[in-house]
Amino acid sequence: MRLIAENLRCVRGGRELYDGLSFSAAAGEILLLTGPNGAGKTSLLRQIAGLLPLDGGALRLEGGEIADEAHFVGHAAAVKDALTVAENLAFWSTLYGRESLPLGAALERLRLQALENLPARVLSAGQKRRLALARLLTISRKLWLLDEPDAALDKEGRDTLLGILTEHRARGGIAVIASHGTLPLASASHVSLGNDADARAA
Repeated sequence: MRLIAENLRCVRGGRELYDGLSFSAAAGEILLLTGPNGAGKTSLLRQIAGLLPLDGGALRLEGGEIADEAHFVGHAAAVKDALTVAENLAFWSTLYGRESLPLGAALERLRLQALENLPARVLSAGQKRRLALARLLTISRKLWLLDEPDAALDKEGRDTLLGILTEHRARGGIAVIASHGTLPLASASHVSLGNDADARAA
């Protein structure tokens, strides 16, 4: 499986964020998106996920369909406050389908099992982030699109996230991650986005 982007262009609010952006990521690879705020990292993730239209260029996933394999976890945790922790995870698992790890096991991995019957509104920011990341364990998809996935996580939470990413790569998954460099992903490939509209893949 390989994600291939060719000559992507993105315009938001009349401002061109990038143009002519090309890169690829194969099975077992992490692609790290870096750049200052407003450079287009989130927009690029949303374009890959199909949540934002392309203003130019093309995207394809060799060996699969992006719509079937993409799993987008945004910067906001997308937690429904009125639902319990367990109900939130069940909602997303039902929506995306193809359950992988059982819900209880995913909550235990993210240190949320003791909170499963509490309404999500009482969770801290870090706990809500862990609940969002638990979706990665319960839903079987190959292409992870993660926007600042370590936001609000403590050291233990970051270590858990790194372990989950390592396992995903070992299974032949692909991860595209927008980050300000707080995760130690030395083996990742990079796409740098800049406000000068010069985007480059390295």
